[in-house]
Amino acid sequence: MAASALLRSRVKRSSLLNKLAKPEDLIDLFPNGTYIGWSGFTGVGYPKKVPTALADHVEKNGLQGKLKYNLFVGASSGAETENRWASLNMIERRSPHQVGKEIAKGINNGNIKFFDKHLSMFPSDLVYGWYTKDKPGNKLDVAIIEASEITEEGGIVPGASVGASPELIQMAEKVIIEVNTAGPSLYGMHDIVMGDHPPNRKPYLVMRPEDRIGLPYIPVDPEKVVAVVEADYMDKTAPNAPEDDNSRGIARNLIEFLQHEVKWGRLPPNLLPLQSGIGNVANAIIGGLASGGANFKGLKVWTEVLQDSFLDLFDSGNLDFATATSIRFSPDGFKRFYDNYDRYAPKLLLRSQQVSNSPEIIRRLGVIGMNTPVEVDIYAHANSTCVMGSRMLNGLGGSADFLRNSKYSIMHTPSTRPSKTDPTGVSCIVPFATHVDQTEHDLDVIVTEQGLADVRGLSPRERARVIIKKCAHPDYQPILQDYFDRAEFECLKKGMGHEPHLLFQAFKMHQNLAEKGTMKIDSWE
Repeated sequence: MAASALLRSRVKRSSLLNKLAKPEDLIDLFPNGTYIGWSGFTGVGYPKKVPTALADHVEKNGLQGKLKYNLFVGASSGAETENRWASLNMIERRSPHQVGKEIAKGINNGNIKFFDKHLSMFPSDLVYGWYTKDKPGNKLDVAIIEASEITEEGGIVPGASVGASPELIQMAEKVIIEVNTAGPSLYGMHDIVMGDHPPNRKPYLVMRPEDRIGLPYIPVDPEKVVAVVEADYMDKTAPNAPEDDNSRGIARNLIEFLQHEVKWGRLPPNLLPLQSGIGNVANAIIGGLASGGANFKGLKVWTEVLQDSFLDLFDSGNLDFATATSIRFSPDGFKRFYDNYDRYAPKLLLRSQQVSNSPEIIRRLGVIGMNTPVEVDIYAHANSTCVMGSRMLNGLGGSADFLRNSKYSIMHTPSTRPSKTDPTGVSCIVPFATHVDQTEHDLDVIVTEQGLADVRGLSPRERARVIIKKCAHPDYQPILQDYFDRAEFECLKKGMGHEPHLLFQAFKMHQNLAEKGTMKIDSWE
């Protein structure tokens, strides 16, 4: 088949044009049980044409549940690809992070074997062969990688994300490259290093977020490339969650805390590199830093994902440089980014998730880590993944990479989340987290719209008092205080009062929610 003029301009290694293929002609490369790696991270930079062709093939031929795959993606992919695969029962196994109603449904009904992993560790463990240890070649069968360009060396220039693409390519027997000509080439925006096995692993020589240490493309053996496919539509992202009164209140409390730390000399006037997650709270925080009131200049960012609010921070003049593994903008945000590409691109680098989430770099740079949990308990254990201890949401992601290693480990959450059965909502401050992803040893600050609890250096009982007082919703404060008082009295009496719990009552608020639709219990008896 003939290549379009635009595709020819993007594929600089002309010999790879001889491998041009239609996605429907590649179905035979994917028998049942194939181990597949996809590019992509937080819904951008994912392959589009081949996964869609495979889904069409399954749907057309009634192969639901008969053609299933083991799927590995650096983080979440596009809803029209992996979520559709889940709805067609095409996923046997999935790791390490996902987003979508259908895939979450498949995980929670036991249909999809999902295993969660820290995003910094997933690429390393993949290269060690941990996830392919039962395969004869100890390799992935196929990696499908989106590119915005292919260099003369045959290297892949990623699009809006890097994620685990370098390691997926390294571990794949065959590579399919989807060259997306719907958007521009992002050559020069990426900084790629390949991982070595211990004992030959080298340090990442990053001293500042703007330091380059690698190549502007992912090297790949052209002999591994079995097909090149042209993709013709952009990443399908959704608008960002809007700010609300709660998220703005959280942002105010957190910014006041950062100003306090500067005043006392624990932070420089331009802070330290910032990490922020996804969602309306993260947007409100970054938006607050972009406004004149925060008065922080010369900011830098070391994070996983950039949202639209970071463009505001660039435009405010307060942000000097940002590095991430993904730019997950809304459709309007991408238009704004590409329309002003020459202004934004010199201030931005995209790296692999093994580097963006490297614990050693995070700790050495003194990153300020800020993430949102499902719930936090009175002793500062945080649940990031499993509602009511069992129902998987999206996965751990990179929150623990940052929270365990940042100079400031901050969890921000509304004090309550909306509920159809209780006007106050469900309390996000609880006696005992129903699932623990971040331990009490990892968190420094918990902040809600009610206030901020600085728990650095506090004993568990001291932490409980300040978290209840500062962070809990007023409707839940007396309930939580009553639990703590009872637990403290009983446990001290028995000589076991370091971190007091009444194990047979600790989850009574959750039980009451399940049975009566509210966490407002009548008593702890």
